[in-house]
Amino acid sequence: MDTEAQPTERDRSSRPSDSGETSPKTPGPEGRSRFALVPRITRWLPGGRITLAALVFLVFLLLLNTFVLRPFQIPSGSMEQGLRIGDRVLVNKLAYRFGADPRRGDIVVFDGTGYFGHADYIKRVVGVGGDHVVCCDKEGRLQVNGRSVDESAFLYPGDRPSAVRFDVVVPDGTLFVLGDHRGDSSDSRDHLGSPGGGMIPVGEVVGRADWIVWPLSHATRLQRPDAYARVPAVGGAHG
Repeated sequence: MDTEAQPTERDRSSRPSDSGETSPKTPGPEGRSRFALVPRITRWLPGGRITLAALVFLVFLLLLNTFVLRPFQIPSGSMEQGLRIGDRVLVNKLAYRFGADPRRGDIVVFDGTGYFGHADYIKRVVGVGGDHVVCCDKEGRLQVNGRSVDESAFLYPGDRPSAVRFDVVVPDGTLFVLGDHRGDSSDSRDHLGSPGGGMIPVGEVVGRADWIVWPLSHATRLQRPDAYARVPAVGGAHG
């Protein structure tokens, strides 16, 4: 008697399909919970999806304002005629965050607490650390590191570069700043005898004003003027 077991044929219905078709995958628990999160939040919030969208937008604006761009309203006429009272500018908060330093001619917003007053100010950088700034040469122009600077392209019409005479060396890590409307600006000249000597630490700079965004009729990009391009650095090279 042949005792070897004989193979038997299985029920064909139990065999895997040879057609290559696969059943559609259903989301796992993780996928279902992820997709269900938004409906849960919108059911909880008054206003549903509209409120959620508004909250996301507000968080985005908060992060943008904290780390990237900050709107600033011009409070006085000290930067006329380029920046008028009520103009809104966008301040680039990343301009000096990755190794770059303020340059002569930049328009900067800074915290003047302890230096100018308990407020934020907007002025133009005239001297950086190590610069020798003098007012004035025989033609009434500012001199920076021995080079006379023609500021006529942005000074308020009829203003002199300064009615106040000064001769200062800007300490390292600080800025000497002036308003473009020299006859209506409280700036480094007015605080030479104050703590800090009228200089603003670079660390107090909020950022560089790069755009006028309002009113739309006055909207423009704020460019660094060429007036300071030929000013030599302290070591003798042009900055």
